[in-house]
Amino acid sequence: MIELRSGMKAIAVGLGKSGLAAVRYVHSQGLHVAVSEHRQQISAEEQAVLAQCGAALETGGHTLEFFADADLIVVSPGVPMDLPVLTAARNRGVPVVGELALAAGRIQVPVIAVTGSNGKTTVTSLIGHLLRSSGKKAFVGGNIGTPVLDWLCAPDEAEVAVLELSSFQLDAAGGFRPDIALLLNLSPDHIDRHGSFANYAAAKRKIFANQQQSDTAIIGMDDSEVMARAMPGAGQVLGFGMQPDCRAKVEGQSVRLEPGFTSSGAAEIYDITETRLSSLVNVYNAAAAILAARVFGCAIEGIRVGLADYQPPLHRMTPAGEINGVRFINDSKATNIGAVLAALAGFKQGAEKEVILIAGGRNKGGDFTELIPALHKHVRHVVLIGEAKQELAAAAEAAGIGHQFAADMSDAVRKSFAAAKPGDTVLLAPACASFDMFKNYEHRGNEFMRCVGELAKLG
Repeated sequence: MIELRSGMKAIAVGLGKSGLAAVRYVHSQGLHVAVSEHRQQISAEEQAVLAQCGAALETGGHTLEFFADADLIVVSPGVPMDLPVLTAARNRGVPVVGELALAAGRIQVPVIAVTGSNGKTTVTSLIGHLLRSSGKKAFVGGNIGTPVLDWLCAPDEAEVAVLELSSFQLDAAGGFRPDIALLLNLSPDHIDRHGSFANYAAAKRKIFANQQQSDTAIIGMDDSEVMARAMPGAGQVLGFGMQPDCRAKVEGQSVRLEPGFTSSGAAEIYDITETRLSSLVNVYNAAAAILAARVFGCAIEGIRVGLADYQPPLHRMTPAGEINGVRFINDSKATNIGAVLAALAGFKQGAEKEVILIAGGRNKGGDFTELIPALHKHVRHVVLIGEAKQELAAAAEAAGIGHQFAADMSDAVRKSFAAAKPGDTVLLAPACASFDMFKNYEHRGNEFMRCVGELAKLG
């Protein structure tokens, strides 16, 4: 556990939600706090938090002088760990940690932690929902909702903490140890930050690094990249997917839990057909969440009730309306190639391809040639936006399908609808980050929904 003593000086590097949570937490522990931020200007909310905590501030970069007397450095998830000031601090023996390392040893309830390239928000929120439907008091946060350090400042009566974790958070996780850790899948993402897929995958696998014999690792056994890497070394390892040795088996629109969780030794069947999770992607997500909930001790009936009334987060295969027999689906959270492949796998293939795809944005270092087979199988036409449109156009041409460029989301929706026929689906699945044209993926998805609504008014 990272030592925190009253009077120590801690520097938080980077603000935003996690940075502000770190400032509040170390201040609550009696430390003097300062903040180093690369932006020139900070928001009124950020200024108010710093004033409340008496935090010194440098903006516009990170200087060696500002870090000279630091006893502890807490790095926000978006900050590269190889900054020169951080390297110099480590060379002096100053701990440079992330929020998870700071939280390690201070969370007084069991932890269920979820990571993966795709689906982690859905799985995290679904686990929390299944726990609550089973009568458990659960905190759900981390990379979504409330940062873990804000929760530690004012912990509620939770019996369990369910945390979504990004590769950035895990990269600086230190001694963090979840009781139940889930690695859903692995596909190239954030290569611009990690430098290579191998480094990105290694960061994700740190979720298992400190697990002990009493802990559980849950992995997606249908994912070749997950299975190509060494299995977690401590505790039991349980899988979900279609493989013969999976404990939670995906069977069409059902999840079959193999014997082992009940005294009767009978298998358990969870039918997803009539729920809001009835898609190929979400049946896998449900399998992972059900398995975690049962490992934690949730009852079968509580899980079934939770599955029936669960509402998935927005911008993840969210229906956006139908116009003249053409469906519109908002999958704006599909910010990497793996997410687009998963989305397209749920559509039919062959001569009657039904997808008009809207894609594009800021490339995160992905290789769009990996999309070519799926484009050829499932997509009839592509409408492209943003900085990466030329790269994606090359992939569309290689797949033998037509493409158009659009100036903005409204133009993309109009052109997609014009290319569609009754029975088709216009799918927003960008394979890219949103920051070239939008504030974030939520803004992008909301604009898509708005533009579909405007188009519907025109008839």
